[in-house]
Amino acid sequence: MTNELAESAGPHLVDATMFWSATGGGVRRYLQAKHQWLSRHTAWRHTIAAPVADLPGMVQLPAVSLPGSGGYRLPIRRRALAAALVDLQPDVIEAGDPYRLAWAALDAADTLHVPAIAFCHSNLELLAASFAGPRLAGAAARAARRYARRLYSRFDLVLAPSEAMRMRLLDWGVERVAAQPLGVDTQLFHAARASPMWRNHLGLPPATRLLVYAGRFAPEKHLDVLAQAVRRLGAPYVLLAVGAGPTPPSGDRVIVQPHLSDPMALARVLASADAFVHAGDQETFGLSVLEAMACGTPVVARAAEGLAELVDDSVGAAVHDNRPDSYAQAIAGLFVHDRSGPSRRARERAESYDWNQMLPLLLMHYRQMMRDGARRHDDRIAPRRRAASLPQ
Repeated sequence: MTNELAESAGPHLVDATMFWSATGGGVRRYLQAKHQWLSRHTAWRHTIAAPVADLPGMVQLPAVSLPGSGGYRLPIRRRALAAALVDLQPDVIEAGDPYRLAWAALDAADTLHVPAIAFCHSNLELLAASFAGPRLAGAAARAARRYARRLYSRFDLVLAPSEAMRMRLLDWGVERVAAQPLGVDTQLFHAARASPMWRNHLGLPPATRLLVYAGRFAPEKHLDVLAQAVRRLGAPYVLLAVGAGPTPPSGDRVIVQPHLSDPMALARVLASADAFVHAGDQETFGLSVLEAMACGTPVVARAAEGLAELVDDSVGAAVHDNRPDSYAQAIAGLFVHDRSGPSRRARERAESYDWNQMLPLLLMHYRQMMRDGARRHDDRIAPRRRAASLPQ
């Protein structure tokens, strides 16, 4: 494309992230929703650059396999990554992970003199502490905070999907932070997708109280807690876990099904459930929870981090610790009363997060950064170039 044609087509946004796989979760759905919305409602061009390129128009970045990650690949060779991003000639770069690719995005932004924005999809502090184990959790959390401050302070803007994550970033010492919630397609995710026929195909008794979890099977999701809660509840409760990853739940009242890449199929599952359950305590937002709420499905979830901003007792039940008994009690309590009230309120809350409301706010951030880009680049170029001396 010539420069003249490129300019007439509108600004070019490049999203660079390692959080993309065939069974990817919330980040993949966010990027796909953004891509579709930009193409329908704006003249912006949008390119997704990731280690896995499985959709038309994507750019594949150099990476190696990452065993036990649920299909993610690890970007390598920072200079090659930066060069690939420069070749795309973006007007704005958004980095969607906090690792090597984020540093490459900064390098590319410096070369092109364009704004670099980070979207903080991961709570590095909690993630590091959980991986390190109880003895080293404190030291690991402190190291993660220092790393996050060093990385994110070099971006022109850091977007946080929840107020909880925004406050954490500020507490870490990152200054240029804005809240930018994710969203949901409220036409696709709707109670009308419920399918009695689909429930019948599960082969369960009609009186079954079907609890659904949909997402990655990862340690921080605490799927074992949900499995234990369902075992304590006994009949007629059944947990259906839909997804992929290294730590699927197990038990005699647990059904595991593979990841659903078709959003319509996912909406059918969520709308057909009696309740959605989520025990994760590190969620920066909770996109699958919001999608279930849009289907009018009551939610039982951990009252922690981003989930606490979506779920309270008015839309289901908020659980304040990670004990299986607490989840069992909350789930059972949901079925004591008429669930039409929580169902209605869940849908109403989800409607305020429709992508058609959230994505225009995101576009405002991009436009503001483009207006301020040259000044911000001059302000930040010295710290960014110090970052370029990191190991390649």
